[in-house]
Amino acid sequence: MDHRNVRTTARIRFPRTMTAYVFALYMATIMAFLMCLVITLAEFGFDENYMKNVMSAYRVAMPSAFFCVLIVRPIVARLVAWTVHCE
Repeated sequence: MDHRNVRTTARIRFPRTMTAYVFALYMATIMAFLMCLVITLAEFGFDENYMKNVMSAYRVAMPSAFFCVLIVRPIVARLVAWTVHCE
């Protein structure tokens, strides 16, 4: 059986114009969660409320991170272009 023609799952594909927003969503989701894990551990330690505290912080951190990534991404792209030699 030729598996190349079999579609097992449907997935949503956004147009290229959404690239910056999709990038910001993924980056913010992952980074905010990781930072909440680390900062909550550093501030409160690991106890029975650890994940509850992490998710409480994440509710604030994720939307904030999303908008920050949207603002900072073009600046970082310019800094990288300024400091990395590409041929």
